[in-house]
Amino acid sequence: MNNQKQPLTEGIYDARQLGIPKMLILGFQHMFAMFGATVLVPLLTGLDVGTTLLMAGLGTLLFHVLTGFKVPAFLGSSFAFLGGYGAIAPLAGSGEMTNAQLLPYACLGVACAGLVYVILAALIKVVGINRVMRFFPPVVTGPIIVAIGLGLAGSAVNNCKTNWMMAIIALAIIIVFNIWGKGMAKIIPILLGVVGSCGIAAILALVFGETVNIGGNDVITLAGNESMQLFSVSALENLKSAAWIGLPIHWENTVFGGVDWSNTSLIISAIVAIMPISLATMMEHIGDISAISSTCGKNYIKDPGLHRSLLGDGLATTMASLFGGPANTTYGENTGVLALSKVYDPRVIRIAAVIAILFSFSPKFSALVNLIPTSVIGGISFVLYGMISAVGVRNVVESKVDFSKSRNLIIAAIILVCALGLGSVSFRVFGITITLSALAVASIAGILLNAILPGKDYNFDEEKGEDTGVNFKV
Repeated sequence: MNNQKQPLTEGIYDARQLGIPKMLILGFQHMFAMFGATVLVPLLTGLDVGTTLLMAGLGTLLFHVLTGFKVPAFLGSSFAFLGGYGAIAPLAGSGEMTNAQLLPYACLGVACAGLVYVILAALIKVVGINRVMRFFPPVVTGPIIVAIGLGLAGSAVNNCKTNWMMAIIALAIIIVFNIWGKGMAKIIPILLGVVGSCGIAAILALVFGETVNIGGNDVITLAGNESMQLFSVSALENLKSAAWIGLPIHWENTVFGGVDWSNTSLIISAIVAIMPISLATMMEHIGDISAISSTCGKNYIKDPGLHRSLLGDGLATTMASLFGGPANTTYGENTGVLALSKVYDPRVIRIAAVIAILFSFSPKFSALVNLIPTSVIGGISFVLYGMISAVGVRNVVESKVDFSKSRNLIIAAIILVCALGLGSVSFRVFGITITLSALAVASIAGILLNAILPGKDYNFDEEKGEDTGVNFKV
């Protein structure tokens, strides 16, 4: 094994050369990057934050085991199933059950959706990765990756709007350390951006802060200016009252303790309503793994294989849902961290997973991270989401996709317009309403167009089973 130090510009694939303390800091940075979006899902659905953190950590470790410890991916909460949680209430009848009572049934549906991943993984294993990946050449995956980043851009800007000054400060700290930083400071710019901007926000709040009621919530702002929000008063109160140690799993919230197994009608309805969502999230999984592959310069779709990454993602989702957590998915935020830090060692991601597990037992820590100003999260997301799109552009460029061909232009155009222009698309099948995200519609459209339109500019060798259209820089 080569433990010689590598230049940061080339990327670091073995972080042990940095030493354990620096690896711990890098892991903490990855944990911070995923935290905001991961805890947002339970906040929107009513699921438990501690359970979510625990299952994100355990799901990530399970994913790494099943992918041979090769893929530097972190699994956080999936937003794709948000509509599924809300779809359960009408199935139970108006007012018959509370949201808390319905959530275990929704989790059961999500757990079954995770098993669909396992079926596709088995199919890929049987027919071969190359015969499947001929439907996902760079002209399809590249624009999908671009759309993943651009699709998240709106949320970053909305967060920045709460205080553009703090967002720019966080962004500036990240840029300064990433471009001009030396040694360790160069590869933990996000963590330094969080700490530095939060420190500045705290000083401003103490010296110039005033409490203003905005939308029914008390917020500490700069000089009483609603456009210069700093900290949420309720978040401060939660920090003071939160316990240091607490159990992250509550039996009544799990599928085992919260589902009345005699209510077969609701059980079947929940499963049928939610399982189809997996068809969309699997397309997103392929895009995420393609993004990670392009970022790290390794083809993880071939080694350890898409069937293994799908298996890991699916089983992690099933495990998390059974215990009352949201569905898991590979996280774009952490792909952005990989691109920015150029540290591609999966060990760092596993450290982040262990840290998430440890902190899931501390409600005090969850409250502390929730205290981070929304604008700071926006400033960090501003660069991370842009990094994801840039990786998609690089994937297209390095794969030498020929955009002088009309078919390629059409495929890319349809993908981008669908992903960025459409909202969710709903339709009914056998009396069940199915909702696809815009990204899922874009992915399906791109795959179908690539299969139908003539003039494919990649070669598939049936005898050798080699698809030269799926190229990654190695």
